[in-house]
Amino acid sequence: MAVSGFEGFEKRLELQFFTHNPVIGIGLRELDFQSLEQVLHQVQCTVVSALGNRHFDSYVLSESSLFVYPTKIIIKTCGTTQLLKSVQPFINHARTLNLELFTLRYTRGSFIFPEAQPHPHTSFHEEVMFLEDNIPQNLCYKKASVVPSKLTSHSWHVFSAGAVEYSDNAPYTVEVCMTNLDQTLAQKFFRHPNDRKNGDSAGREMTGKTGINRINPNAQICDFAFDPCGYSMNGLDGDRYSTIHVTPEDGFSYASFECLGSDHIDMAEMVKKAVKVFGPGTVSVATTGAGDDMCKRIKAAVEDVGMKCRSWSTDVAPAAGKVVFQTFTSRRRT
Repeated sequence: MAVSGFEGFEKRLELQFFTHNPVIGIGLRELDFQSLEQVLHQVQCTVVSALGNRHFDSYVLSESSLFVYPTKIIIKTCGTTQLLKSVQPFINHARTLNLELFTLRYTRGSFIFPEAQPHPHTSFHEEVMFLEDNIPQNLCYKKASVVPSKLTSHSWHVFSAGAVEYSDNAPYTVEVCMTNLDQTLAQKFFRHPNDRKNGDSAGREMTGKTGINRINPNAQICDFAFDPCGYSMNGLDGDRYSTIHVTPEDGFSYASFECLGSDHIDMAEMVKKAVKVFGPGTVSVATTGAGDDMCKRIKAAVEDVGMKCRSWSTDVAPAAGKVVFQTFTSRRRT
């Protein structure tokens, strides 16, 4: 393990809003780009590429991704960004559109370099206290928990708050975190010196060469390759998003894959394809709101690519539903 390096593990925030107006229109998508930039400036990241469809807008950030739906915002950032500083600005912007915060969910894995994180991310306790101070009082169904695993370096941190209890008809999410990537596969996410490509064209090349474009062939892909290394993509498939982020440097290599659950796509097969792209030494999969059958199918899919399940932990949050946290290690490295 390197003494220091780039923090790949993301912090993820999901904000769901509601309005009493029966006609929502495009809702939060009315926010102009300058307003979004101002929020991202406080978080300490910028937009590097963007793509939208009739359902939502997606932005690839200098540190991960932002998705804006009419009544929902999802933002995840890596490195030493201060993600939670976006909570209050997003709430304020939404109020100008007559939208009020309805539910909030914050999740993250265990940082590789926790000592490098700034306020309010120096500890999960501090993050929870910050959130408690910055959300409306009507979000009374709250819970903060750390879901453990048998891998001491992997645990799942969840804070959720809602004005009402979780509804089973809400879409589920799958968050996959991978470390100790296969070095040969990770090399595909390094750019050649003086390649004369911009981030967009280099990103498209990486998407094709690595097989990322085959994880969900139906998705429109917005991708970006960083210089000298690193990669991000957002996938748009109807009203469902997916996203991948890669930190390929040896010693602290990391990749993530996240998607919104869908009945018309084999989600377990997508997770399997994503894991095969990176050949990781360790994998963790956190599902929120998914049924047991889907979680078992994902477990079988990850095991099918040579991983061994080390732990299966569950928790239930009143505003987020059931959280299942699975960890795996590569059979060839044990």
